[in-house]
Amino acid sequence: VQLEESGGGSVQAGGSLRLSCAGSGYTYNRHCMGWFRQAPGKEREGVASIDSDGTTRYADSVKGRFTISLDNAKKTLDLQMNSLKPEDSAIYYCATDSPFLLKVVAGLPPANTYQYWGQGTQVTVSS
Repeated sequence: VQLEESGGGSVQAGGSLRLSCAGSGYTYNRHCMGWFRQAPGKEREGVASIDSDGTTRYADSVKGRFTISLDNAKKTLDLQMNSLKPEDSAIYYCATDSPFLLKVVAGLPPANTYQYWGQGTQVTVSS
């Protein structure tokens, strides 16, 4: 299985970026998929998740600014990030195949429930 993120880069505060995650060797959209991020010196944290039925969930810190979505034609997992803040700077990772059912379980699925991970893409937001 290979997952590859794209779309990272450097922007000024208030700007936007769109991340995309493409994969091969696995069944697309079979289970929950998500985005995580890790800033230097901090633990990896969940950003957003989307289930196979389209249910989405977001971390409080990004609610209203980020949108997770699936492009079924391209078979990609996307993350639209608007109104970016310096504290959003981190390496962003996509992950797939968590058995969590967002309609049943509260919160974001923990990182250790995801089976496949991308290598990450850097997002830097300057003030």
